[in-house]
Amino acid sequence: MDKIELKVTFWDWLYVIIIGAFFGLLFSVILYLINPHLQYLSTIVFSVLTAIMIALFSSVLITISNNAILPKVNDSFWYVISFIFSFIAGFLGFGVSYFVGHGLALPIALMLEGWWVWIATTMGFLTFLIGLILHQFIAMKYKHEQSRNQITANRLQALENELNPHFLFNALNSMSELVYIDQQKAERSILNLATFLRNAINKESLIPLALELEMVRTYVEIENIRFANQIHLTVDIDSKVEQRVIPKFSIQLLVENAIKHGYQKKPLDISIEYRKGRISVTNNGKITREIHYGTGLQNLQDRLHLLQVGKLTHSVDNTLMKFTIELKEQR
Repeated sequence: MDKIELKVTFWDWLYVIIIGAFFGLLFSVILYLINPHLQYLSTIVFSVLTAIMIALFSSVLITISNNAILPKVNDSFWYVISFIFSFIAGFLGFGVSYFVGHGLALPIALMLEGWWVWIATTMGFLTFLIGLILHQFIAMKYKHEQSRNQITANRLQALENELNPHFLFNALNSMSELVYIDQQKAERSILNLATFLRNAINKESLIPLALELEMVRTYVEIENIRFANQIHLTVDIDSKVEQRVIPKFSIQLLVENAIKHGYQKKPLDISIEYRKGRISVTNNGKITREIHYGTGLQNLQDRLHLLQVGKLTHSVDNTLMKFTIELKEQR
């Protein structure tokens, strides 16, 4: 059995307490209407109190069991331990309500004197049955969430696999030519490519901004083999925000897009800056008035959406092209 099935959140228990109070109220109203001997306001108060106390004891005891006991024992004992804690929760929930009601001299509590142990025992068994149903409900919910998360992870993996194949081919071709021209430069370029690929195979979809910037600098240095050092990169980002996480290959893709569509056989200036949760990549290359998101830009937009970290926007003026990643506030 997968242990995640036993995970019950605060909100799950809050729903249980609310539902328990509602059914306690409903049951007490029925008793109030059908039995003249129980037509006291205290009947409703006692029944609702009992339901709430059972739910509270269940939330405390079963949560302790799930978090502190079940993970440490063989899963063949899980149902036995769960039964014991569920039974105790029902027994104590009714027992505490009875003694509170008896102490307040509530008529229904006084009527149950001599019977409360039997009723508390019955409540213990009922609590176990309800807990078993709750367990199955929580298990189904988390299986559904796991399936949804797996689908999202698969989509992200597919998107990440689309990135940079043509860059790798171009870089290798450039290096092969460089071997005959400048062996030292070729060696440095191969080391740069190795550094880039080492960072690229990071399995995390979200990486620190500092690591992304390191990849971008390495990428530009490699590309400058082809472009004869005509790509000039400027980074204006405070070190205080460099640990903020962003999608892998996000800034790199925007820089790559600037080179691919902006280079005009003359020096190309690319600047990266961070201002108030916005990462902007600006270039002074070829101006395109109508921007259509192709494979790369749409890929980035999709990853920003799937990872729920922000969105991609763009702007154009007479001299500059700018793409901006607008990040959501991170908790």
